[in-house]
Amino acid sequence: MSNPALSNNPALNGKTLTADELRRIYDQPAAQTQRPGIDEPVTQAGFGGEQPPVATPSERPMTYENTISKTIGLFLIVLAGAAVGWFMPILMLPGMIVGLVLGLVNSFKKEPSVPLIVLYAVFQGLFLGGLSGLMEGMYPGIVTQALIGTFAVFGVTMLLFRSGKVRTSPRMTKIVLIAMVGYLVFSLINVGMMMFGSGDIAQSAWGMRTGIQVFGIPLGIIVGVLAVFLAAYSLVMDFELIQNGVQRGVPEKWGWTAAFGLMVTLIWLYVEILRILAILRGND
Repeated sequence: MSNPALSNNPALNGKTLTADELRRIYDQPAAQTQRPGIDEPVTQAGFGGEQPPVATPSERPMTYENTISKTIGLFLIVLAGAAVGWFMPILMLPGMIVGLVLGLVNSFKKEPSVPLIVLYAVFQGLFLGGLSGLMEGMYPGIVTQALIGTFAVFGVTMLLFRSGKVRTSPRMTKIVLIAMVGYLVFSLINVGMMMFGSGDIAQSAWGMRTGIQVFGIPLGIIVGVLAVFLAAYSLVMDFELIQNGVQRGVPEKWGWTAAFGLMVTLIWLYVEILRILAILRGND
């Protein structure tokens, strides 16, 4: 119920065996070569319907170090794509569309695909570069402010998680999921009104985000702050799922899925902060 790029992967979701399942496994003949959770096919409920896979002696396990290196690699690819998109803003729209499609494909794949994850980083970089260049031309310095804000939220969230002061809960996760669905519905309606509507909302830069005010505050600021909170909570869920993967010793390939999930959340966070700053500066 968190980032689908991570929570839909049984290797990282922290499922455990029941007492009956453990007893059945221990009662099996010692000569059995097929190990539950490793050699059985992947199912939606888990690997073989029982337990996530663990690294075999021939496989390297997922660690924090190799997961961080993969995340940094994807971040550098996004930066390279952003540099191209900055100077070629015409690529922003194709980057957004293809990046969205690749994001959905990667999120619901049962096995991580490195080429598809890398392509996602490339096209999202093109989108971010074009968007950032456009915003920087309108509001000089806004990109630097958005980057500082993004890394500040990421750093504070990670420090709070490492200290143990911030953790997820089933109740809060359900609330966040409902809020995410509501945010998605609002975003789709807003885009539709901007494209096909008329009046002040259709003509404003961010649709209902700037065309409607609540107690004198642009709706975009309220929605944006909520989105930043949702993204920060998503980071906590990402950290927990990565921690589960490392502690369970799943194969290293799942580090690519973890890195992809972090990139999805960070890109969302950056875009929301950039939009909040643009609305604020547009009202100066």
